[in-house]
Amino acid sequence: MRVDPKPKDDPLPSTPLRLVALEIEEHVAAGGWDQQPRLYALVPTAELVQREPVLAESLGVQLDAHPDGFTSIEQDGLAPDRPLEELLGEITWPDGVAGCAAVIERVMLPPEAEEHLPSDADELMTYVAEHPDRREVRLVAAVTRDGARHSAVRAREPDDATLLEGPDLVPGLLDHLSRTFE
Repeated sequence: MRVDPKPKDDPLPSTPLRLVALEIEEHVAAGGWDQQPRLYALVPTAELVQREPVLAESLGVQLDAHPDGFTSIEQDGLAPDRPLEELLGEITWPDGVAGCAAVIERVMLPPEAEEHLPSDADELMTYVAEHPDRREVRLVAAVTRDGARHSAVRAREPDDATLLEGPDLVPGLLDHLSRTFE
């Protein structure tokens, strides 16, 4: 899957991190909603091709178009019964991994709803589930070892919801990912 360079009216730069984050979002979106969290290692494509020559042919077009780009490698074996943020606290990456990305679905409430949040966990779950202004969203967060960040958020409804993106839309998740490189 390849994401083309940005349209002329796009205010965000087409960095390798942004492009791989958008590619991951597009890939996950093709599978629909109600998916488990996903975690990806981000490896420089040029280095991957050097280390794994068999991949050179399949990644050749991507390497030609984006020689400084990343290849995302999905990590298997995430414990579905534990929150992703908790799992990230136990992860460290080998030196060959230049970045990582995560995709997770969440329910978001408008800022004004925060002042009415119950402190009891069960009451909180009910409050969020029944709130009339709740929105189900898919969050994509990507970071590099050197501190670059990109994030994207897509609402479940309407079906043609605009993808919002920027360097810090989901700061908590980005921070969790960044700590995997400390």
